[in-house]
Amino acid sequence: MRNEVLHGYLIHHRKYREKSHIVHLFTQEHGRVDGILRQTPPPQYQPICVQASGKSELKNFSKLEIVNKPIFFYGDAFFSGFYLNEVLLRLCPLEVEMPQTFLQYAKTLAQLQTMSEQAQPDVFLRQILRQFEHELLEELGFPLDYSMDANQQEIQPNEHYHFQLNDGFQPIIKPSRASLLGQHILSMCNYEKGGEFSPEQLQLLSKLYRQMITSLLGDRPLKSRQLWIQNSQIQRH
Repeated sequence: MRNEVLHGYLIHHRKYREKSHIVHLFTQEHGRVDGILRQTPPPQYQPICVQASGKSELKNFSKLEIVNKPIFFYGDAFFSGFYLNEVLLRLCPLEVEMPQTFLQYAKTLAQLQTMSEQAQPDVFLRQILRQFEHELLEELGFPLDYSMDANQQEIQPNEHYHFQLNDGFQPIIKPSRASLLGQHILSMCNYEKGGEFSPEQLQLLSKLYRQMITSLLGDRPLKSRQLWIQNSQIQRH
């Protein structure tokens, strides 16, 4: 890149030397882009514009502009924003354009700002997080066939399945808490892209996407998820 203008969001930063920071951006033009910024990093969750130069994986960022007013999240919205950024940082390949995920990320940030207005905030939150994960996993190269199992047999409504990332839906004899019911899997065949998920689809995707993302992350669990659980336990007590 040579003085290329990027539009996007800061998803993570850390101190680098005395007056610089290594920053990780999620951009409209090139997906995740890493670089060095020789000024105070911008707030998260705000659209920014920055100029990028350099041939290595670590670019030089300059002429940073913050596009909108500050955005502040509280409670579950705060942990959700943390989760979105951590998943992007951990799973998105470097400098690979992800246009659908970028649009969904921006949409999800806008939706998180309306949490206090929702009649059922818990259901609303599950809905928008599953929609984000749906776009992310598809664009990462993990679209799923919800009609066929791992043996290329039709999914049966009353059977139970265990999902394996590289194989698909594997039929099992004895169901468990992690297993998926066939009729819930089949319900995704009728899903229209961009729409809301039904309660059955949410139940399926809550299990399925957590398993998929955990498999992709490997041995390092998400800090955002751990902090979210700890906060929930503190609130209950």
